[in-house]
Amino acid sequence: MIRRELWFGLSFMVLIVAAAGIMLLRADTITNGHLGLLMLSLVVVAIMLGFPTAFTLMGMGMIFTWFAYDRNTTHTLDLMVQAAYKTMANDVLIAVPLFVFMGYLVERANLIETLFKSLHLALARLPGALAVATLITCTIFATATGIVGAVVTLMGLLALPAMLRAGYSIPLSAGAITAGGCLGILIPPSVLLIVYGATAGVSVVQLYAGAFFPGVMLASLYVLYVIMVAKLKPAWAPPLSAADRAVPLPPLTQRLTPDPARHALSGLVAGLKGRRNAEVPAGFLLRQLFIVLLPGLLFALVAITSYRAVTTVAVAEQYDIQEIGARRSAPEPAPGGLQEPPAESEGGLQEPPSEGGLAEPPGAGAVQEPPGAGAGAAQVPPGSAVAPPAAEPGAERAAEVATTRPAPTWWWVCFAVIGAMVALFYLFLSFARLEIFKMLLASFFPLMILILAVLGSIVLGLATPTEAAAMGALGGFLLAAAYRRLTLDVLKESVFLTAKTSAMVCWLFVGSAIFSAAFALLGGQQLVEEWVLSMNLSKVQFLVLSQVIIFILGWPLEWTEIIVIFMPIFIPLLDNFGVDPLFFGLLVAMNLQTAFLSPPVAMAAFYLKGVSPPHVTLNQIFLGMLPFMGIQVLAILMLYIWPQIGLWLPQLLYK
Repeated sequence: MIRRELWFGLSFMVLIVAAAGIMLLRADTITNGHLGLLMLSLVVVAIMLGFPTAFTLMGMGMIFTWFAYDRNTTHTLDLMVQAAYKTMANDVLIAVPLFVFMGYLVERANLIETLFKSLHLALARLPGALAVATLITCTIFATATGIVGAVVTLMGLLALPAMLRAGYSIPLSAGAITAGGCLGILIPPSVLLIVYGATAGVSVVQLYAGAFFPGVMLASLYVLYVIMVAKLKPAWAPPLSAADRAVPLPPLTQRLTPDPARHALSGLVAGLKGRRNAEVPAGFLLRQLFIVLLPGLLFALVAITSYRAVTTVAVAEQYDIQEIGARRSAPEPAPGGLQEPPAESEGGLQEPPSEGGLAEPPGAGAVQEPPGAGAGAAQVPPGSAVAPPAAEPGAERAAEVATTRPAPTWWWVCFAVIGAMVALFYLFLSFARLEIFKMLLASFFPLMILILAVLGSIVLGLATPTEAAAMGALGGFLLAAAYRRLTLDVLKESVFLTAKTSAMVCWLFVGSAIFSAAFALLGGQQLVEEWVLSMNLSKVQFLVLSQVIIFILGWPLEWTEIIVIFMPIFIPLLDNFGVDPLFFGLLVAMNLQTAFLSPPVAMAAFYLKGVSPPHVTLNQIFLGMLPFMGIQVLAILMLYIWPQIGLWLPQLLYK
């Protein structure tokens, strides 16, 4: 019996072939442009039949290029060589193997188990704590790896059994894992954004900055949905039992206090006094006290350094501005008004004010030195070279006054919010929560430091994506070594998987370059543009049409195939409708996540089904995906209605 997924694929191929046949039959004359559209249809059908994407693109491209060049084999081979060299010379693609290598090393370090356990204990009192912890873990891990299959598979092995044991609904559990795992497509450092940037000619740095807030928004919407479901349907996400929330204390801490709910800071301070620490070494107490004080010390350090950064004005900039002004003011009055007065003793002194404001700088100098104003006015014209030294002290005083400025409002808001969080941390810090905090220090914070170092260096312009990817690969290497998971087998497997993935991406680019060149030579791009422009679409209608096409293509095709095959068709149309390629790329990245979760061909569902218990059916996984797919559609609408969600940060940093 043929499976439904196979029926869907066969039906989709029949529709493609039928549409291509109808298009050719209705055409008055078969032109090269029609052959280009036929080539596009045949490529999609061949990929759906299981042929390798890269070699299908190259093969079809070479065959139809041969027809476009009137069967000139030399020109066809020249095009192939040029397309391959163009891909090899693309510097942006160097970041792909480095980011992939970082992801595989972090995955092999097996940090996800400790991270999930510490997060679900930290969020134990929150409704739907396990599902929320799953989403946050998926978000962090997807950011660190960017590999959808790896995140969904690992979380399916780790989080799904834990949620099922706790009585969670199968659809809700499956939906949280698959939706959270797909966030790696959008959240930087996403390989999809690198490939889109190289294809569309958009800065990868700006794409990373633009995708940050949409990714955080989408993850936040997922978390809000899970909390609402847990509140409205407690049977779908029951609260954790007391045994699941229990945190065992270390033996030395148990000697200090048997009560896990006792306040940690006061207990440690009291333990340092008198006989109370007779059985507990003072070194242990001091280490625990340092861990407790670490958030406060870090907050103070960040507050002081950031306050100095936002209130200090660069003195060099002030000197430059004043010196330039002094040079501009000194030469102009000298030839125009200060050297002519000896010929006309009275008229010359009155002419500069009538000529304009250029004669004001000497007056400004007179205001700064009132005592010598009268004598200076008579003695300056013969020795006009004295004017610059008179202006320099004034420039120095202006620079000294302008070295500080009030802190902006946003800094005070951030300072107040973070300060309130630190205060609440110390107010409710029990010994049990201290152990959870130590678990987070060992799992959550190293990953966050690695992610922030990589993304921060890119977004702030401290490093190019390639340099930041190299730093991330080194960070993943050191992280795996620090957790004693860096063995020769792990390194060999990571290198092998990185080479395999990178080769796939690079060959896809070679095939895409050949295919795009053949499509353009045949006039297919021009035919598509004429067809789209003939419909007189508005900007909204064009965006809806393009996103619907991309959504449908996301069922049978991988995102790599969609980016390298269809983006070269859509990108030239953006100027005609006034669409920013950066904004379009963010919509595409969010849309492809929706395609990953849409039945019947949702790759995330098959990743999860492969590692789930036998009683978890594919239909249950699909059912759990649907609400999260609706949230993704809502997020796409929000991004379109308020484009500044994705464009504010790139405009702030780079324009």
